[in-house]
Parts: sequence; structure tokens; C-alpha cells
Amino acid sequence: MTRSISILGATGSVGGSTLDLIRRNPDGWRVVALTANCNAAELARLAREFGAEVAVVADESCLADLRAALEGSDIVAAAGRAALCEAAARPADLTVAAIVGCAGLAPTMAAIEQGGTIALANKEALVSAGEVMTAAVTRHGATLLPVDSEHNAIFQCLEGERIEDVRWITLTASGGPLREAKDLSAVTPEQAIAHPNWDMGAKISVDSATMFNKGLELIEAHHLFPVGLDRIRIVVHPQSVIHSMVEYRDGSTLAQLGPSDMRVPIASCLAWPERIDTPCKPLDLAAIGELTFFAPDEKRFPATRLAREAAQAGGAAPAVLNAANEVAVAAFLNRQIPFSRIPLLVEDVLMHGNLPDAPRSLDEVLMVDESSRRRATEMLELA
Repeated sequence: MTRSISILGATGSVGGSTLDLIRRNPDGWRVVALTANCNAAELARLAREFGAEVAVVADESCLADLRAALEGSDIVAAAGRAALCEAAARPADLTVAAIVGCAGLAPTMAAIEQGGTIALANKEALVSAGEVMTAAVTRHGATLLPVDSEHNAIFQCLEGERIEDVRWITLTASGGPLREAKDLSAVTPEQAIAHPNWDMGAKISVDSATMFNKGLELIEAHHLFPVGLDRIRIVVHPQSVIHSMVEYRDGSTLAQLGPSDMRVPIASCLAWPERIDTPCKPLDLAAIGELTFFAPDEKRFPATRLAREAAQAGGAAPAVLNAANEVAVAAFLNRQIPFSRIPLLVEDVLMHGNLPDAPRSLDEVLMVDESSRRRATEMLELA
């Protein structure tokens, strides 16, 4: 049976992995919409290859290039935030939400409101708009499938089990490329994005290096799997073989293992509740030899502490944390601030700003995001 699919963020790493799986099973999928930020040439190439109905760039200045690249085809070209949301709202059996950062929030909400199944690869959206998003999922009868390897692992370990029987959820973390670095103030963007296990985009790679990625995942897990923050913990696991674990009240612990390849959790979402083949190499545990675990060093990497404190504070704090982190990471990648300043800037924004009340709508979430970005940018300029 052919199913329809839209991919928001088609030219990124998750989008590319998703399309690789579709390419291997072309009769199983009909592509409705593909979107990108401003990579018009690549978006047009993919739209032609997969016969998409519509292709959308977020940056309106790229629309002319997109139209030129699609000339002679029947593919509709569009641009801008409204066009992104319209594409996301097109009926599809599955929508892969893989736009990085809070920029993906509005399109993800548009997909939720059409009541379909959303494969969520945008953790920042759920961090910033947790209660708003989960309420919308319930209200519109949508289904959220987590794409992040950790949350997908937890989802698999929980299937068929009762949430009230969970004692602990354990998120595993690779520790990133800087786990053993001596001087974090001297880290370059090139070093921070050189992840030892995963092939990811620049922003998420820096988040992995600071451990903010794991902090954001903790907040995401809190919304996806409501066992209580005090039952979600983080452990560093450098081999990235066990992607997360769930411990039950009887002492049993279920873990999901797999290669460090995003096509595994993506395939889980594409086929759910069934399974499909992937080209990923099977695990060779004898060759791996050993699996190690240790507690995160929150003195050197305070991001997980800041994320937990923001989740405990509730209200708008997680949205503020996410916005400040996005500004800080962009400044680091542009060589405006040292790597060690990223968590300090986030903490400053959380500690010295007036935290607004909990947002009750998408518009209020976006207002919090905008004001927090403005505050973080002001602090950058004052430093």
C-alpha cells in the first residue's frame, strides 16, 4: 500500500536519511511536500526526483531560484512562513518534522492540526511549546512518533507496557566530541561539530558538545513520557550503542540497541507499528568489546543542570532556555563568543530576565521566543 509523506526540512541530515529510505522503497511512498530553508537547488533536485507536489523555501529571497530550478515541472514552488505552514497542513499519512530550532514550531503545529501522524525530529519545538503542543495533539487526534534516537528507543521500550509501572527512564548521551577536552574556552567551531559517533548538522552537533542537546532531550522526554522529572536521568555512554533504557518496578530494564545511524529510528517511524529493512550494518557486540557508562560532569558541562532547572521551574522557562541557546550557538558558530560562554549566556538570560507566564497558545510561545532572543542578543552586545 502506498502512503503519502511530507518532509519539513528535506535538505537536512534527518530529511536526507528519510529520503534515502524512501528511495529504497519508491513504490511505498508518495511525496506530498518537501521544504528547506534556502537551499533551492538541492530542494528542487529532490522535488523532481521524488515527484513532490509542492516545494517550499522558508527564505523568501530564495523563491526566484527555486522557481527557476523547477521550471518545466508541475511542482508548485512557494516561500515564507505561511507557505511552510500551508505545506505542513496538506493531508499526508506521515509528516516528518525535521526543521531545526524554534523555526520549525509553527509548521509542526500546522501538521498536528490536520490530525495526522507526525514523526517529530524537532526537539526545540516540544521544549518551547510543550503543553501547547501536547494539548493540540490531543485536541486534533494527532499521533506523535519520536525520531530522536533516544526518544525513539524509549518509545520502543514502552510499547505494550504501562507508564505507571516505570521506575526510571534513562537517556544515554555520547558525551560529544569534547568530553575529554582540557580547555573548553579554546574550542573552535570545527572541533565542536566533529561528533565522534553521529553525522549531524552544525547546531545539533554544538548542542551535543555542550550537552544542551541532552538537556533539551530531557525536557522533551518529560512531555512525551509523563513519568515525572524525578524519574528521568541522564548517563554518559560513549559508544552510543544503547540509545536509552526504561527500568520497571519489578527490576526489569529494557534497552534499545542499534548502530549510530539515524535511519534506524526514522525507519521505526516510517513503518510503525510494523518494521522495514534498512541498509544499516548490524551490531557486532564482540567487535565493540565493551560498553561503558558514567554520570555527566555538570560542573564542566552545566547544560543538563540548566535544562532540568528550567523544566522544574516550568512556565516559559524552557522556551527562554531554548531561545537563548539558539542565539548562543549561532554566535559561537560565527566566532563571536568562545565555546565556554554558551551555557553562561543561557544562564544569564534565565537568571536576569523577567520570565513571563506559561504561554497558552502558539502566538504566545513565539512572543516568548522573540523576546528571549532579543534579551540574549542584548547581553551578547553588552559583553
